Amino acid sequence: MSVEMFINRVINADSITGLTALPDNFAHLILSDIPYGIGIDDWDVLHNNTNSAYLGSSPAQTKAGAIFKKRGKPINGWSEADREIPKQYYEWCSKWAGTWLKVLKPGGSVFIFAGRRFSHRCIAALEDAGFTFRDMFAWMRQHAPHRAQRLSIVYERRGDDENARQWEGWRVGNLRPVFEPILWFTKPYKIGTTIADNVLTHGVGAFNEEAFLKYEKSPDNVLRSGFMSGETGFHPTQKPIKLMQALIELTTQEGQVVLDPFCGSGSTLVAAALIGRKYLGFEIDETYTRIAEKRLDDVKQSSIQLKF
Repeated sequence: MSVEMFINRVINADSITGLTALPDNFAHLILSDIPYGIGIDDWDVLHNNTNSAYLGSSPAQTKAGAIFKKRGKPINGWSEADREIPKQYYEWCSKWAGTWLKVLKPGGSVFIFAGRRFSHRCIAALEDAGFTFRDMFAWMRQHAPHRAQRLSIVYERRGDDENARQWEGWRVGNLRPVFEPILWFTKPYKIGTTIADNVLTHGVGAFNEEAFLKYEKSPDNVLRSGFMSGETGFHPTQKPIKLMQALIELTTQEGQVVLDPFCGSGSTLVAAALIGRKYLGFEIDETYTRIAEKRLDDVKQSSIQLKF
């Protein structure tokens, strides 16, 4: 099967099965914003738990608007079934981790955007599949809503003024989530060789600090690249193109292949196309597949216009 048939495409399919058609050592980089398993929406529920409170919302959350559209945990505490969710997330990651290892070139990198709550389960799944966990980046978000409810308000609604006064200043939930983890893995290269040898054989394994510094002020593992004006609105968990470009240029060269198995609205692919990389994306949702294709068509048209 020709490698070229997979180049510069968005495939509307479940990547867990779709990736099995790719040849071994196909991609130089896998960069993906995978589902976090925290119940952002129906597609982010990766377990069989039928708890009716999951993805629900309280009257206060409904009043708060879009940031409280759906709740990622039951309102009245975790059941025994709920406590299995982290393990089930590990099992879900394990379904595709081995295939990712197979289709990536030796020494190639994997960057995964993973939620803070279950990122450790993703790390364990990829390590168990054979990857080396190299580092964790922190991407600093430009906007992060503070969703922690005031405990005093809960008591006020109950008519318990005494406890409302006693617990003033306390909240239920978490501190404001200003960063998201980016997990960095590498595929082991041949035993008995060095990274320098692997770079000459497979074109990957080292990192390009000079290129990275076009996007970030210093070579740190805290990243601050944000959205450009008018860039958002394509997907509820969309990431900035500049951020994706920084990661792509950090680990690949022009003409190499960037793979995104959960490509959503195509930000990874757009970033790759803009800086001269080949790309392949899988997206199970047809609506987002079409959005990604449209964004990539716009990039192609812009490139044509620039040539003239």
